Amino acid sequence: MGLNAAQLQASLDALAGQEPLFAAALARIGYPAPRLRTRGFETLLRTIVGQQVSVKAADAMWRMLVDQVGSTPPAILAASDEALRAAGTSRQKAGYMRSLAEEVTSGRLDLADLPADDEEAIAALVRVKGIGRWSAEIYLLFAEGRADIWPAGDLAVQIELGRILGHAERPSEKLTRALAERWRPHRGALAIFTWHHYGAGPDAAPV
Repeated sequence: MGLNAAQLQASLDALAGQEPLFAAALARIGYPAPRLRTRGFETLLRTIVGQQVSVKAADAMWRMLVDQVGSTPPAILAASDEALRAAGTSRQKAGYMRSLAEEVTSGRLDLADLPADDEEAIAALVRVKGIGRWSAEIYLLFAEGRADIWPAGDLAVQIELGRILGHAERPSEKLTRALAERWRPHRGALAIFTWHHYGAGPDAAPV
């Protein structure tokens, strides 16, 4: 599971002690709720289903898939193209889903025993067709609770880090990654806080 409330609070308190602008943002909007997902195939499968669609559409597609096909590796591998399409899955996503199911079924990807090193774990996940760095990072943060995962390519993370720090423009992925080096080993909590800050809207901006 992901970082719990106590872990988030401890990390954000540590960050607030390092950076007054984080302390001010935390005082404005408070602590974020944990983002917890179950470790394993189903969580990664749902990530693929949700790619490039709205949250509402992803939820609807997921319900159809679970109801009509199932969400286990054997169910995905046994499903016909027609069955997957009837559940709202594109041809491309169906290929990604089968790729994930094959990697897990064959044992090439062991989601119960990913490398302890974050970069090595990301590398193991992105070898699966359809899983990019962002999806791998989100999985490791939400499903494994890895405390120092930093999804610098996430648009909301870039926007809100820039807002909190008072940047005139949204920092690039490269700059977002570089800025966060000094906030190790608490970058996972910071990422969750930036999404929380994003959800708070204009009221979260400094006055």
